[in-house]
Amino acid sequence: MSTPPDGLPVYRVLTGPDDAAFCRRVSEALALGYRLHEGPSVTFDGERVIVAQAVVWGDMGD
Repeated sequence: MSTPPDGLPVYRVLTGPDDAAFCRRVSEALALGYRLHEGPSVTFDGERVIVAQAVVWGDMGD
């Protein structure tokens, strides 16, 4: 497939608390054919750790 399914963009940034639900969202994107772009960004909002992970479709980012 040369384009992402369901009209999704070729570049996405997934964000959320560092928990199992966030890990599942990243895993689902990888299963669709996205790949990680660089490493994650991590911050602390005073209560919890927040993570951001960019993913790109196919060969984007090479």
